[in-house]
Amino acid sequence: MKNRDLEDEKYWPLMPPLPSYGYGREHPGPRYGSLIHGQHLKDVVITGHNGTINGQGQTWWKKYRQKRLNHTRGPLVQIMFSSDIVITNITLRDSPFWTLHPYDCKNITIKGVTILAPVFGAPNTDGIDPDSCEDMLIEDCYISVGDDAIAIKSGWDQYGIAYGRPSMNIMIRNLVVRSMVSAGISIGSEMSGGVSNVMVENILIWDSRRGVRIKTARGRGAYVRQITYRNITFENVRVGIVMKTDYNEHPDDGYDPMALPILRDISFTTVHGQGVRVPVRIHGSEEIPVRNVTFQDMSVGLTYKKKHIFQCAFVQGRVIGTIYPAPCENLDRYNEQGQLVKHSASQNVTDIDYDI
Repeated sequence: MKNRDLEDEKYWPLMPPLPSYGYGREHPGPRYGSLIHGQHLKDVVITGHNGTINGQGQTWWKKYRQKRLNHTRGPLVQIMFSSDIVITNITLRDSPFWTLHPYDCKNITIKGVTILAPVFGAPNTDGIDPDSCEDMLIEDCYISVGDDAIAIKSGWDQYGIAYGRPSMNIMIRNLVVRSMVSAGISIGSEMSGGVSNVMVENILIWDSRRGVRIKTARGRGAYVRQITYRNITFENVRVGIVMKTDYNEHPDDGYDPMALPILRDISFTTVHGQGVRVPVRIHGSEEIPVRNVTFQDMSVGLTYKKKHIFQCAFVQGRVIGTIYPAPCENLDRYNEQGQLVKHSASQNVTDIDYDI
């Protein structure tokens, strides 16, 4: 049978798409199940006394690259529609896909967990993906993977808007993370149920492509707001802080192009680091501006003198205290027409090297 993987069909049960995605994420239709999967759980503790759960993802990654899979790969651990869950003192490694995926859950604690995957050649091996989750604590973890170390999500385009479950009240603290392919801490791009009231503090991000990132696009709808980053350290990170509003990957053509997300009320306090090419890249658009961004006490050592700039477009906010390198000149003001100004501190946005 052409392009069928009968072995995977036999040993890995198929599950329906997540209701807030309406799609298998990599392919239409169902998705493969997870190695560890639970639904409608309450008062459950998963702990291993520092033991290891190995997803043996190498075969999955190879078949994915060879386009030999007809369905979306499953996470290593997926907990759905559950509450009062504690996951602690275990190592999760080499997941076929996202590693730890709490979905539509409440009151989740993840503490003292190590998550590992090769930094290259392990596609989509996110560390922890809180997805439409509420009241969640992630602390004291070490994550080095082949995609985002942490990615907060809440559904994809029209499916996420209809499902309407935000990710909210999330505390992420005391982590060491690395992502040479993507970002240390991400929000989105699937955020169509909304993301709010997130605190990210005491984080070391090292040897990574990006430090912290918010990504969204036309068609996502909803909002990312009330996001606080505090005590963030970058070591050898290409781009420290990224906000991107044109991450145009959609499940199908049924999304509403007029569903425009709202980005606002985002603060960065005490951000330091060394070996950074671009400290800040915030690219709002005329349709999706970024509003009320605050920078306070920031000093980032840079590697390339020509990159000693903030890169900004359609951003409004303010600075408090000492900021190095100097922020965009228009960050704290509107132009005469009251519209957000497109600006980059020392070069045009059209000249920016997007590859870094």
